[in-house]
Amino acid sequence: MLRLGDYNTLRIVKKVDFGLYLDGGEEGEILLPQRYVTKAMHIGDDIEVFIYLDQDERPVATTEHPYAKVGEFACLEVAWVNQYGAFLKWGLMKDLFCPFREQKKRMEQGQRHIVYIKVDEDSYRLMATAKVEKYLGDPWEPRNPKDTNESSDASLSHGTAVDVLVWQKTDLGFKVIVDNKYQGQIYENQIFQPLHSGDRLTGYIDHVRQDGKIDITLQPTGHQHTLDFAEVLLRYLYENDGRCNLGDKSPAELIYDRFHVSKKAYKKAIGDLYKRRLIVIEEDGIRLA
Repeated sequence: MLRLGDYNTLRIVKKVDFGLYLDGGEEGEILLPQRYVTKAMHIGDDIEVFIYLDQDERPVATTEHPYAKVGEFACLEVAWVNQYGAFLKWGLMKDLFCPFREQKKRMEQGQRHIVYIKVDEDSYRLMATAKVEKYLGDPWEPRNPKDTNESSDASLSHGTAVDVLVWQKTDLGFKVIVDNKYQGQIYENQIFQPLHSGDRLTGYIDHVRQDGKIDITLQPTGHQHTLDFAEVLLRYLYENDGRCNLGDKSPAELIYDRFHVSKKAYKKAIGDLYKRRLIVIEEDGIRLA
């Protein structure tokens, strides 16, 4: 079945002056316009194309890659607005429509918004919606109601690296979208770099809360990370006359500027080295034992 707003592998069945026709199954033949045709394409070849709708709302193929496909979230810029809604730049020749009813606030040209891309059930048209909350899943569903210790999504274990899309600023830090599925939160005390809505970066699972939200850190977590950074800190001491003027009471910003780790990670590494009797903790920092 042809997947609208997604990548499809289709067979070339006909060559015409204005492009190639691809076998779209029940949807009939799908045009790949001449601007996307290469000399390497021949009748009978299977090629991967993205399927969307042209100006006449007919399926058409392209070898271009949009910023996101159906079922994904993206931060898109408003190209223009008319009496029906906004049209967003998404990497293809035809802009993506976001009707006023799908906007949380009126979009204006030049603004950027986090949206979810979907196929409208009534019109079978590709559409963006800024009401992204309703498309974010709950990592606890489905699950055994008696089991309150483990998420139903095994990929969300503590310390796991995940893809993060920065969503919006809050009093606590930043809301984020995790692995294109769930709502997460990066707290202010975990942020040691500039963040903006639309940024994509790697984060790490800290905790999956019972309300379905996921706490994210920007530093690797867990015992192995502590051991790894402890060795980095130890090497720093050997290379700097056995001393470091940063202790467990030093400002988090100074720690991050020098070592690019959180204060929490720094204190754990100090604790690990101290237990191994490799360092001495002093009032103004640490030194080799």
